[in-house]
Amino acid sequence: MEKIKSGNLTDQRRAFLQKFGSLAVMSTFGMAFFTGCGSEESTDTTPVNSTPPANTPPANSQDITVNTNTVVINLAQVSALRDAGGWILITSAQMLVVNNGDGSFSSLTSVCTHSGCDRSWTFNNNQFVCNCHGSRFTTAGAVVTGPANQPLRVFSNSQSGDILTISRG
Repeated sequence: MEKIKSGNLTDQRRAFLQKFGSLAVMSTFGMAFFTGCGSEESTDTTPVNSTPPANTPPANSQDITVNTNTVVINLAQVSALRDAGGWILITSAQMLVVNNGDGSFSSLTSVCTHSGCDRSWTFNNNQFVCNCHGSRFTTAGAVVTGPANQPLRVFSNSQSGDILTISRG
């Protein structure tokens, strides 16, 4: 025959278990478990195994002009876009631009669809990587790996000589 024991915890014992149980969970998972995907952008912008950040001239200079409906880039002046795989981040326009290497350029929003980060990007293996949480996107904006599950917005562009005009409308 089995013996069954029962009883009640004292209020002191219950408070002790609540306090140290929470401490045990935090110690096991770490604080990253509770703050992993917040809405704030990560402050660590050090890329891992990727090209260095693009050298982006200031907006409204003679090299890049940002207007309400267009972004105009003088390709003769923006050396980062001269070669295949060259890319820039235009922070004032929240835009990524990459030289596809076949005579075309891709223009995408730099606002990640996961949590809205817009300034911490690298380009590696023909993919844009949002360094906030690791989402990867093709140069056509499609999600390669999450946590993002929506593509980046793509902007149309046209080239006339050394002038690349991107339509934001």
